[in-house]
Formats: sequence, structure tokens, C-alpha cells
Amino acid sequence: MAFKDWTQQHEGLWQFILFNLLSNISTITRFVCTWVGTAMFIGAMGLTSPFHFLIFDYTAPNSNGLGGFLTFLIAETLAQVVNYFVQMRLVFKSDSTASQSAPKYAVLAVIIVVVNLILPGHVTDFCMGTLGMSATLAGTVASVVNTLLAVVVSFPLLKFWIA
Repeated sequence: MAFKDWTQQHEGLWQFILFNLLSNISTITRFVCTWVGTAMFIGAMGLTSPFHFLIFDYTAPNSNGLGGFLTFLIAETLAQVVNYFVQMRLVFKSDSTASQSAPKYAVLAVIIVVVNLILPGHVTDFCMGTLGMSATLAGTVASVVNTLLAVVVSFPLLKFWIA
């Protein structure tokens, strides 16, 4: 009973702990999609031509071009879909309907996805060009950076605006 009492007395802290623990489900989704996308789009299909569209710039020599963009687009989108269900149901136990919370979460997800699509090309280029990492390791590092950024942005917005 002591643990249940502690979680009730420290609800905000417990939610933050759960948020971080259960975010690993979407993090695993992000990493698996990054590895599969890197193998498929960059390795197998060779889609490494420089890619630039609006604010998305994958033209640096080691940014993996179009393949890098597609990899992170798919990885981030699927990670955000998984994260919505995990956070709303398991962490915040939100009683709001999907029609109330999903549009707000979509705004948050778009912000996260846009930022996380801008950043990886630069991180990957730095890791491969400056640090000499492989494409797979550089993609993993970029995913770690994206994950940390998503935590910093998402927790307060989920807790106080969406859930």
C-alpha cells in the first residue's frame, strides 16, 4: 500500500516517471523504424540524392538525402501515433474523448515531427562527416536527439493542455 500512497501523494512526479518509462514504447518504435528505413531507403534503394523541400534540408553531404528524410518522416509519424495512445491512456489516464484530445495532440505531433525532420539531417551530417560514424549509428544518434527534444516539449503540453 505504501507505493500506491506515494504515487497518489506525488501524482505529478509519478506521471513524469511513467511518461519517461512508457515513452520508451514510442522510442523503440522510432529506433526500429529508423533502422529499417536506413536499411531500406539508404542501403537497399540508395535514395541518397540531396533533398530540400521548404524547411526540410537534407542536402549536406552526409545527411542521407531523400532516404534520410523519408526514414525520419516515417519513424517520427509512427512514434507519435504510438505515443498518443500510450500517454493518454496509461500515463495521464485522460477521460477526454479522442475528438477533444486528438486535434490538440496532432498540433503537438506536427510541431515535434517538423522539428525532428529539420534536425536529423544536420545531426547525421555532423556525426558522419565530423565524427566519422556509420549511417546507422549516425541515424541512431539523431533519433536520440529527437527523443530528448520530444520529452522536453511534450510532457508539459500533454499534462497541462491535452490530457
